[in-house]
Amino acid sequence: MSARLPATLLVIAKEPVPGRVKTRLTPPYTPQEAAALAEAALADTLHTVLKVPVRRRVLVLDGVPGPWLPPGFDIVPQGAGGLDERIAAAFGHCDRGPAVLIGMDTPQLTADLLADVGRDSADAWFGPAADGGFWALGLADPAHAAVLVRGVPMSTDRTGAIQRRRLAEAGLNVSELPVLRDVDTAADAAAVAACCPPGSRFTTTLNSLAEAGR
Repeated sequence: MSARLPATLLVIAKEPVPGRVKTRLTPPYTPQEAAALAEAALADTLHTVLKVPVRRRVLVLDGVPGPWLPPGFDIVPQGAGGLDERIAAAFGHCDRGPAVLIGMDTPQLTADLLADVGRDSADAWFGPAADGGFWALGLADPAHAAVLVRGVPMSTDRTGAIQRRRLAEAGLNVSELPVLRDVDTAADAAAVAACCPPGSRFTTTLNSLAEAGR
């Protein structure tokens, strides 16, 4: 099969509003501090995506854009329902494949990790998360997202395994991406910051909070 791409790269995210994002960081962080970390993680993710050679970049947003959003993205609203429904709906914004969806919780992501996604002959691409979820899901044919994603229980330690099994049971040739750690807890934040590229917004924000006495 000939090489494909450029792909559509989707980022599914929430507007970093205190009390609505990264609630598991509170405590030890305040809702405002947790939102600041979420904003930094989202900004790092978006700026990394700008470095990836893709056909189209789409931010699938719950909320409204802020100063953290760089130019170069189409903005579409998230759909209704649970996360499985919203992920499936996000792929619906792609007129053709391949399409790759990532979240806002892995600011250690580098462009190199995504540079080859979609270029091989795989039918799907899967990035597992250390907590049992997944940080990336790519489909050569995004029209299949509804069947492949809807009904997968989200935010459990079996989410990734169940989603990966769905892909296999559909007979798809799946290309595996590295395991990454999501930022959910304060321990996650510290571990992820240590893996971020130099000068990352996430690490800078976390360090500033520590210097403020936390």
